[in-house]
Amino acid sequence: MSVITASMVAELRAKTDAPMMECKRALTEAAGDPAKAEEILRVKLGSKASKASSRVTADGVVMSFIDGTTGALVEINCETDFVSKNDDFLAFSKAVAELIAKQNPADLAALSSLEIGAATVEVTRAALIGKIGENITIRRFKRFSGANKLASYLHGARIGVIVEYTGDDVAAKDVAMHVAAMKPVSLSSADVPAALIETERNVASAKAAESGKPADIVTKMVEGAVQKYLKEVSLFNQTFVKNDKQTVEQMLKAANTTVTGFTMFTVGEGIEKKQDDFAAEVAATMAAAKGQ
Repeated sequence: MSVITASMVAELRAKTDAPMMECKRALTEAAGDPAKAEEILRVKLGSKASKASSRVTADGVVMSFIDGTTGALVEINCETDFVSKNDDFLAFSKAVAELIAKQNPADLAALSSLEIGAATVEVTRAALIGKIGENITIRRFKRFSGANKLASYLHGARIGVIVEYTGDDVAAKDVAMHVAAMKPVSLSSADVPAALIETERNVASAKAAESGKPADIVTKMVEGAVQKYLKEVSLFNQTFVKNDKQTVEQMLKAANTTVTGFTMFTVGEGIEKKQDDFAAEVAATMAAAKGQ
């Protein structure tokens, strides 16, 4: 039997907002697999289990730079919201985004060795850490180049989107804003990753099985739930945020515009932020439960 530790329970609760003992039971049922445990919680608790799935757990900014059909999107992290608004930190972030677009580094290591001003990116970053007093990291970036035009949207510097397109500039900017608001995972239903579809199918199957309906009805329920999910997470099928009478695909067609791709970065996505001795709280609860 897998050992379920306090830290495992803490991590699952931080991600799902589910009660601690429910998290422990789910991890036990899933033999310690956190992904499977999250699926179990979603079946048992519904939307509550995904309540905190998009919670920002680290600070910093997303910056973009566009020059014609060349551009870059970069996420740079710091420890506190206060530093994310620091002028020196923001200037460094903007300069790094421009450097990525113009120099085309292959990866983070190559980026660190590029010159930015009178020193390399790495030396400049280290100096900024010494000046500000917080750790600063360049987490990820994507560079864009080619024949397609680029449109960007930054939502308070915490969500950044770049859309690749041909056609109308206003329509493309609207799509970038839509992506930031609705967070699609792909352009079309056909592009949704198979792993995500499988997860949704498993959750739908478990829920449908609990209904007690005949097998053929259960099959239809599962397929209906999966199709609904595909429409909800694919950009073209989503209802356009500025007009609930049309989909994004219909809006683009009316504007004679084609979107060929999009990239979205959210600050701190997937990074756990330190909590106030949360593990100790979970450990105490587990110990109390054992004593019952």
